Amino acid sequence: MSLLHLSFYSAFTLSGLGLAFHRTHFISALLCLESMMLSLYIALSIWPIQTQTPSFTLIPVLMLAFSACEAGTGLAMLVASTRTHGSDHLHNLNLLQC
Repeated sequence: MSLLHLSFYSAFTLSGLGLAFHRTHFISALLCLESMMLSLYIALSIWPIQTQTPSFTLIPVLMLAFSACEAGTGLAMLVASTRTHGSDHLHNLNLLQC
């Protein structure tokens, strides 16, 4: 395994661990999701270059579009939860009270 692959795997794993264990604020969860998407985007954009296949060059662009939609939806949810609950703490959010 090359150093490049190790850095992508470790970035994705650390982002997943941050999402799993550091869930106090909604914005920190969104940042962990965005760092996971960034590491996947970089890995998918490097992969066609390493394998020299031009047919997979559109996949990173599609993933970037979905990542932008996910970020916009997450920020809209952050604003809505902050307006209704007064803060972005995740322990204030309860799905049973919706």
